[in-house]
Amino acid sequence: MSSPDKHMSNTSYPKVKENQEQEINLKQLFEQYAFYWRWFIVSVIACLFIAFVYLRYAQRIYNVNAKILLQDEKQASGEMAGLAELATLSGMGSSSAAFVNDQMEVLRSRRLMRKVVDTNRLYLSYYVKGNIKSAELLEKNAPLKVMLLEPNHERLDSIGYTFTVSKQAGQYKIKDEVEGTRDYVLGSKIETPLGPISLVPQESNKNWEGDLQISYIPSDITVDILRSMVQITPNKEAQSFLVNFSMDYPLIAKAELIINSLIDQYNQDVTYDKAQVTRATSKFITSRLELISRDLAEADSKVADFKDRNSLMDMQEEARIYMQNATENEQKLVEYQTQLSLADMVRQETSSQEYNLLPSNIGLTDPSIQANIQSYNDLVLERDDLLKSATPDNPVVQQLNKNIAQINKTLQVSLDNYRNVLQSNVNALQSQKSKFEGKLNQLPNQERGFKDISRQQQIVETLYLFLLQKREETEIKAAATPANLKIVDSAYGYKAPVAPRKSVIMLGALILGFLIPFAILYIKFLLDNKIHSRKDIEDKFNAPILGEVPSSDHPIIEDNDRSSLAEAIRILRTNISFMLGHKKDQSSVLYVTSTTSGEGKSFISTNLAKILAMSGKKVLLLGADIRSPKVLDYLGLSHLQHTNIGITQYLINPEMSVSDIVIRKPEPYNFDIIYSGYVAPNPAELLMNGYFADIIAYGRMQYDYVIVDTAPVSLVTDTLLIAEHADLTIYVARANYLDKRLLNVPAELYEEGKLKNMAVVVNDVDFKRGYGYGYGYGYGYGEGHEVSLRKRIAKFFKNPLGKKKI
Repeated sequence: MSSPDKHMSNTSYPKVKENQEQEINLKQLFEQYAFYWRWFIVSVIACLFIAFVYLRYAQRIYNVNAKILLQDEKQASGEMAGLAELATLSGMGSSSAAFVNDQMEVLRSRRLMRKVVDTNRLYLSYYVKGNIKSAELLEKNAPLKVMLLEPNHERLDSIGYTFTVSKQAGQYKIKDEVEGTRDYVLGSKIETPLGPISLVPQESNKNWEGDLQISYIPSDITVDILRSMVQITPNKEAQSFLVNFSMDYPLIAKAELIINSLIDQYNQDVTYDKAQVTRATSKFITSRLELISRDLAEADSKVADFKDRNSLMDMQEEARIYMQNATENEQKLVEYQTQLSLADMVRQETSSQEYNLLPSNIGLTDPSIQANIQSYNDLVLERDDLLKSATPDNPVVQQLNKNIAQINKTLQVSLDNYRNVLQSNVNALQSQKSKFEGKLNQLPNQERGFKDISRQQQIVETLYLFLLQKREETEIKAAATPANLKIVDSAYGYKAPVAPRKSVIMLGALILGFLIPFAILYIKFLLDNKIHSRKDIEDKFNAPILGEVPSSDHPIIEDNDRSSLAEAIRILRTNISFMLGHKKDQSSVLYVTSTTSGEGKSFISTNLAKILAMSGKKVLLLGADIRSPKVLDYLGLSHLQHTNIGITQYLINPEMSVSDIVIRKPEPYNFDIIYSGYVAPNPAELLMNGYFADIIAYGRMQYDYVIVDTAPVSLVTDTLLIAEHADLTIYVARANYLDKRLLNVPAELYEEGKLKNMAVVVNDVDFKRGYGYGYGYGYGYGEGHEVSLRKRIAKFFKNPLGKKKI
C-alpha cells in the first residue's frame, strides 16, 4: 500500500519515464496472466494427457523407399556424352532428363498401377480388429482369404463392401450392413453384394480368435489411392538416370510389396516393348522360310530327276576354263538377284496400310535403307506406346501417323531406286552370261540342262541359308536383350515411424496447453470493461484516492485483527485524517456512497466505524440509504430493526428526540447506530423536508465521527439532496465490478463539486490478480492463515477464478 501522503487530495503524481512505464506494463501484463497459473497447469496437463493417449492409440505411419537406375540404349557415351553435358550447361536442355521424365510418367500411369493392383489383389484389405484400433495384414498373412467365385467386373468396379468375420470356439460368423450377422462354414459359398464369395483358411494363421475385417475397394478407386501415395522423383543431378520411390503407409510389408511390384511391372512393360521389333523380324523371316523351303525342295527334286534321266560326265579342260568364268559371273548374278529378292520382300511390306513393324537387319547392303527402316520402327513403337494412354484422335498420334507415312514414302522411294540399280547390274550380268553361254554351245545338251537346274537350286539354297542365319541372329539378339533397369535399392521400410512424431506431438501439446488458457484469458481481458485498480480511476479523473481495500472472506474486521483487510482500513483511517486536515480535532461527518448498489458502501461504512471505535473515538454509524437498508445486516444485527425505530420514522415525526432512534453500542460493537428504519414510499421527499439536518447536528454534538451510509448516486438523487452536510465524501468504487463507462458519473460529480471534499476508495481489490499491484500489506494475515495444500486445491476447484466474497 502506498504511503498516506500519496492519497491527499492535492497530491500530484509525478510522471514516470517511458521505459519505466513499459516495464510496469509488461510486469502488469505478466501478473494478469500469472494470477491464473492454475489454468495453465491444468490445461498443460490435460493437453499432454490427450497427446499421450493419441500417441498410444494413433496409427503409426512408416516410410518405405526404393531406388532404380534406368538404362537408356540411346544414352550418349564418350565425346557424345561430353557434348550432351555441354548442351545442358548452355541451357539447351538434356536428353537424359527428358528420358527420365518420360519414364517417370510411365511409372505413374494408371495402366501400370492397375497391373500392380490386379496382380497382388490390392483391392482387398484385411484388418485384425483390436479394442481401439485395427492392424492391417497382408493377404498372405491373413488367417482367411477371400475367393471371388463369379467375378463380374462391372459390378466389382462400382461398389465397395466391408464385412467382419468373427471366430469364437471354432464357430464363424459374418457380419455386414446388408444382411446383418450370419453363421458361416469355411469353404462354403455365401452371397454378398460382390456376388458369391468363399472364405478359405490359410496355412500361415490357422489358430486365431477374434474379429477379422475384410474390405473390398473397387480397383479404379484403389489405383487412384495408391497413385497418390507413391511418390516418384528424379535424382537431383541433371544428368542422372536414378529414380527414387517413396511411400508412407501403416504397413511396411504392404508398401514394400507395392513399390517392388510397380518396378517389376515397369520392367516387364519395357521388355515387352523392346521385343516387338525382334518378334516382327522373326515372324517375317519364318514366313519367308516356309515359302523358300518349298522352292528349295522343288529344285532338289528337279536335280535328282535330271541326274536319274541323264548320265553326266566331266567336262574337258577347255570347257573347265569357260565354266570357271561363267561360275564367277553366276555368283555375282546370284548375289544381286538375292538383294533384288530381299528388296522386293521389303517393298511389299511397305505397301501395307497397317502400322506394322518392318524387318530389320535381313541383309540389305544399302545403309540408308537400313536407317530408314530403323526410324520407321522407332516411330511405330512410339505410336503403339502412346496409344496405351491416348486415343487415335490425339494430336500427337496424328502427328506420328504423318511422320510414319513420310518415312514410309521415303523408304519406298529408296527401295525403288535400289531395285533399279540392282536390276541394271542383273541385266549386265545376264548379258555377260549370254556371252559365256555362246562359248559353251559346244557342251553337251545334258550338261547345259543340268547347269540350268543346278543354278536355280543354288539361288534358292543361298537365300534359304541366308534367312536361316538371320533368324538365328534375331533369336540370339532376343535372348541377349540388355537390362532395362538396375535396382539400386529394393523397397525398404524404416522401423521408426514418420508419423505421428512423438516429440512434435508432445511439444505441440505443451504449446497448445499454454495457448488455450492464454487465448481464453486474452479474450476475457479484451472483453473486460471493469475497473481493477486505482490506475483505472486516475486515468479517468483526478480525485484523491483514499486507499484500496483488498478482497476478504469476512464481512467485518475483528478486534486486534492483523489481516490485510484490517491494515487497509487502518490506512484508510489515517488518510481520512489527512483529508480532514484542520477538522481532525472536531466532529466530522463522513459520507460513504458509490455509483451503483453492491459496491461495498455498507462494507466500508461498518468496518470504518469499527476501526475508528477501536482507536477510542466516539462513532455514530448512520444508515441513510432508506431505500435499501443493509447496515444492520452487515453487522449481524438484523433482529434490532424489529425493536428499534430509525431515520424514516424520525423524518416522518420530527417531534421525537433524535436520541430515541439511537441504538447504543449493540454487542459486540463499541459504536452507536441509527439505522434507516422502514422503507418509505417517498424517500426523496422525506430527505428534502430538512429534518435530516437535525440528525447530523445531533451527531456532530455527541460524537467524534458520524459515518453516513448513503444511497448510490447513479440510481437515485437521495445522496445529492443531503450532500451539503458532509465534511468528506468517500466514494466507493468496487474493482472487478464497476463498469469503466460508469466512471463518468463520479468524474462529473467531482469536477462539478456536487459532492463535498470527494475522495475515492477502491474496494475488493485482489492484489494477487496482478494489475500492476503485486504486493501485499506485509503485516501478517491473522490467525489461521496457513492453509494446507489439500484445502487450497479443494478451494481452487470450488472457486477456480479466485473470487472473494464482499
